[in-house]
Amino acid sequence: MDASTQDRSAKEVLVIGGGVAGMTAAIEAAEAGCRVVLIEKSPYLGGRVAGLNLYFPKLCPPACGLEINFQRIKKNPRIRVLTLAELERLEGVPGEFRATVKVAPRYVTDACTLCDACAAACPSERPDEFNAGLAKTKAAYLPLRWAFPAQYVIDRAACASGCHACAEACAYGAVDLDQGERRMTFDVAGVVVATGWEPYDATRIDNLGFGRYRNVVTNIMLERLAAQGGPTGGRVVRPSDGEAPKSVVFVQCAGSRDHNHLPYCSAVCCAASLKQATYLRAQDPAAEITIFYIDIRVPGHLEEFYTRVTAAGGLRLIKGKVGRVDEDPTTHDLIVTAEDVLNGGKMTQRANLVVLATGIVPRTGGLPLELVTDEFGFAVDGSEGLYPAGCAKRPSEAAASIRDGTGAALQALQSVVRGTRHG
Repeated sequence: MDASTQDRSAKEVLVIGGGVAGMTAAIEAAEAGCRVVLIEKSPYLGGRVAGLNLYFPKLCPPACGLEINFQRIKKNPRIRVLTLAELERLEGVPGEFRATVKVAPRYVTDACTLCDACAAACPSERPDEFNAGLAKTKAAYLPLRWAFPAQYVIDRAACASGCHACAEACAYGAVDLDQGERRMTFDVAGVVVATGWEPYDATRIDNLGFGRYRNVVTNIMLERLAAQGGPTGGRVVRPSDGEAPKSVVFVQCAGSRDHNHLPYCSAVCCAASLKQATYLRAQDPAAEITIFYIDIRVPGHLEEFYTRVTAAGGLRLIKGKVGRVDEDPTTHDLIVTAEDVLNGGKMTQRANLVVLATGIVPRTGGLPLELVTDEFGFAVDGSEGLYPAGCAKRPSEAAASIRDGTGAALQALQSVVRGTRHG
């Protein structure tokens, strides 16, 4: 899109969600001349991609690509970013919407210098959701090392009653414990819905042992274990004893393609497990890695990635659905019982660690929008003035979500132009 030196309309475009699809939509619309309000529910931009160790298929870290987007946002005065923000109400008609946005207090101002004094002084801890609950942070915390906005945030729900240690420790006066919730209204021509996804709740899959056995983890958890900025400094270890696993089993379609859970394929899980096998192989080339699968689905350009990873060796693929995971109570190893379709019959295998490839669930529920969704909750095109993108629309990899964000920006731009003509 060609940049314009003039705003195309007094009205703005609202983008809900600050992951790669939402950031792309905001940047493209703004660089085409629109004013954009980008709202994100969490205290930072980057979405699920920010939590990845590496992208596939290039196996490069996400920080570099995200930093380019952060810089484009910082340098573009047409983009207004609101974190800890949610859409509370949308009224009006396409081209003439009025959006009410609720912004929760951060309790830290722009004066923050990332000195860490607030966290050092804080006596309270909270579960670290960015690290999939594998670690804890102080109640005063920086969500991730390269967070945007580059500001600490204080989880007041985790604070000790009456505690002001963080405010007293901050030499720059950046901690404001009297901040309150705000509501802001915006006149917008169109809304990009890029609310992203959440992993399927693995505790609901009773037969696979997640939540009962510590050494059964999800693919999200393994991603954080492998990350240099993660809870173990990049070492993939067993949660039960901190030891590096010598044998690992991946369970594909953990809750996916299953009418008791998610009937659909989540599209990226096979490639994600192949990628994570490379993490384990890099840590210990002798590790035994097995992937149990229903079908390996790596369409299009990911076929080459599949060929490259499997050709490197050290990886066994077994076609068969895992029926059960049990634990050896003495060693905390896992005993995996599965079908072996190609050889016929049933098999069991012992593993130090089991990784569940859980599916993608769209985060479209509860939005105050007249959004058309399919039977699984994914948004579909057809809601005038509302433009879904990324994993709110379908399970997709990062590259496809970026393309989706660009397409949604074009649709939003057209709604602005139509609104201008009607005005």
